[in-house]
Amino acid sequence: MEPEDASPLRHFVLAKRTVNGVFEQLLLYAKEASRFTEETWCGPEGGCVVAQAQCEEVLSCCTKLSTIRDVLARRHMKVAFFGRTSNGKSTVINAMLRDRVLPTGIGHTTNCFLRVEGTDGEEAYLTTEASAERRSLQTVNQLAHALHMDPTLDSGSLVKVFWPKGRCALLRDDLVLMDSPGTDVTEELDSWIDKFCLDADVFVLVGNAESTLMNTEKLFFHKVSERISKPNIFILHNRWDASVMEPDHIEDVRKQHLNRGASFLAEELRVVSLAEAPGRIFFVSAKEVLNSRMHRAQGMPETGGALAEGFHERLRDFQSFERTFEEFISQSAVKTKFEQHTVRGWQITQSIKDLMDAINISSADRKICCLEEREDLRDRLDLVRGQMSRLSSSVGIQISALSEDIAATVAAAMLDQVRSLAVLVEEFRWDFNPEADALALYKAKLVSHVEERMLSSLSYRCSPGVVRDVQATQTAMMESVRPLLSLATQDHFQLPGSKLDLTFDLNLASLCADFQEDIRFRFSLGWTSLVTRFIGPLNAKRALAGVDPRIQVGSPPSVSLLSVVLPPPPLRLTVRLLPGGVHRGSHSDFRYLRSRSGLGGVLLKDAYRLSVVQEGANLKDEMVVSIATGLVSVTSRASMTVVVIGGVVWRSVGWRLILLSVSLYGLLYLYEKLTWTEVAQERALKRQFVEHAAHRLRALVPFTSHGCSQQVHKDLMATFSRLCQRVDLSEAELEEQIRQLTFKIQQLESVQRRSKVLRNRATELQGHLDVFSAQYLHG
Repeated sequence: MEPEDASPLRHFVLAKRTVNGVFEQLLLYAKEASRFTEETWCGPEGGCVVAQAQCEEVLSCCTKLSTIRDVLARRHMKVAFFGRTSNGKSTVINAMLRDRVLPTGIGHTTNCFLRVEGTDGEEAYLTTEASAERRSLQTVNQLAHALHMDPTLDSGSLVKVFWPKGRCALLRDDLVLMDSPGTDVTEELDSWIDKFCLDADVFVLVGNAESTLMNTEKLFFHKVSERISKPNIFILHNRWDASVMEPDHIEDVRKQHLNRGASFLAEELRVVSLAEAPGRIFFVSAKEVLNSRMHRAQGMPETGGALAEGFHERLRDFQSFERTFEEFISQSAVKTKFEQHTVRGWQITQSIKDLMDAINISSADRKICCLEEREDLRDRLDLVRGQMSRLSSSVGIQISALSEDIAATVAAAMLDQVRSLAVLVEEFRWDFNPEADALALYKAKLVSHVEERMLSSLSYRCSPGVVRDVQATQTAMMESVRPLLSLATQDHFQLPGSKLDLTFDLNLASLCADFQEDIRFRFSLGWTSLVTRFIGPLNAKRALAGVDPRIQVGSPPSVSLLSVVLPPPPLRLTVRLLPGGVHRGSHSDFRYLRSRSGLGGVLLKDAYRLSVVQEGANLKDEMVVSIATGLVSVTSRASMTVVVIGGVVWRSVGWRLILLSVSLYGLLYLYEKLTWTEVAQERALKRQFVEHAAHRLRALVPFTSHGCSQQVHKDLMATFSRLCQRVDLSEAELEEQIRQLTFKIQQLESVQRRSKVLRNRATELQGHLDVFSAQYLHG
């Protein structure tokens, strides 16, 4: 017999080890691909690159590869022995195992299916389908022998016998031997085939050389041929040692068996050609071979004992069967066990490879879209920033122009109100009483009335137009800003409601707080009145100030001493002003000052500051004041002068004319004195208030108009600021979208790289499968 290392069965072992290694790598690869697709699908761009169906497909590939790997790990070369009862099936298996492992004997001995496979342990044991408990091999007769039948087992039951590999070289190479009950003891052949035969690599029909093949045997293999395409079948004519009893007919009987067996294999089953069929038929005596091998194992001669004639020929035929069987089953098992799974593994790998290609293409397309989108967003961001810069400059100019227009409008409206101030004052109606308390209340009511009417009129004239202009400007700003906003912001973008309400802070009560009415009776032809009419109120005050110490010059109550230092010649002029504003001094003081300083005179302006006017600055007014001052001084110096003048007049016109003039003068004085009623006093007060308030309001016009202008400017700038904030938010959104797209692009690049690596890995593993096929399946 050939050495163990040269056993053809090693071919199957090496093939199994190789293909298991390849499928182990395939499974690891599929799991990695599954993790990759799952992570990609769950990513931000997963739906655009990987579909859920693709993830499920890769996961299904993992399951399929795992199943194939588990199946391949359990794969053995399986030989199923069938035949009629007592044809020696168990004996043939024992002869191959070189020991009495399975029960044998006369008659029906094997009651169920017995599966013999190797174990790495030193002790033989067996298990049943119902229990994985290990039992002693001595119980096999109790379980499987028909004479000692276990009532729990039937002909379709399976008992697994584990025989130490160290005691049988045949079992070291993943070979499984399946013994069966006789095909003539049951009609459940279909269930046998389904349960025990579909994964068999070789079928051995053990026949009885003393009889021909029976229909029960043929029927079983016909059913096998229907389930399995071209099953591998060997025919062993056992008990061929009985042929020595008829030496004259031995060749004819052998030829007869050979022809019928070849016809059965080639013509009935069509599993081999007629020329190949004789190579599948052997004539043996299993009992002789078993005894011989057991003797040899015990150290006795191989041919010891009573052996029939022709033993060596039958032994050689049995050994030939074993060699042919091993070569055939090794090649056949590799092909039947691994070819289909190899093809299936290649197809699964190709499916994953195609998925990786699809993912690579999808990620590349999506990356291009993201790059284009990011470029568009960057262009829009640059456009928004440039437009916003230009818009800020343009809006600033518009707001400034509008503010100036509004300032002019308010100023014009206030001047109109100042010009119509007399009308507003005349409209005022209140009980007038010259008493101090009543007069103070009257003036307060008058101020409140005038201020209320002026505010109402200013608001009516200015506010609608201003609000309209502001709203128009806001609308223009909004329409300019709208294209710069994001689409989502534009959908919810509303016009900013104008809350502008012009505030005209006249504060007339404070402006007129220093108003001092003069409702004392003054004769129209009196000296003061005449001087006032001749040279004006201001010059009259200046002229009369040098004569009558009661003439008041307006001055702030808080000023007690005002000193003015005049340049060369050095001279200090001290003017004392009492809290009531009464000036103490004389005309000669001013004349002395004028002659010493070379200046034209001293003026009190607006009752708040003292200014020195250059000589010739207002020469006309100074001449008028000088004449009036001289005239008043003459009448106030001495009565002698009056008498002299009276005498001159008396002699010129006569006493009657003088008497008539004096009478008329007195009557006029009496008339004016009698008509100086509270109504006249009220009229005089209103006239004085109009003059005073008009002067103060004209000074207030620039401040009020500027305040309204600033109010509009502030409101519009606040509106534009809110619009700029909206634009800033849109810019921030654009920047965030650009950052997100950059991140997505990086992820897509990573997906591209990983999918390419996995695709190349698939190609590499397919190469391993191709090498395995070339070496073991098609070699």
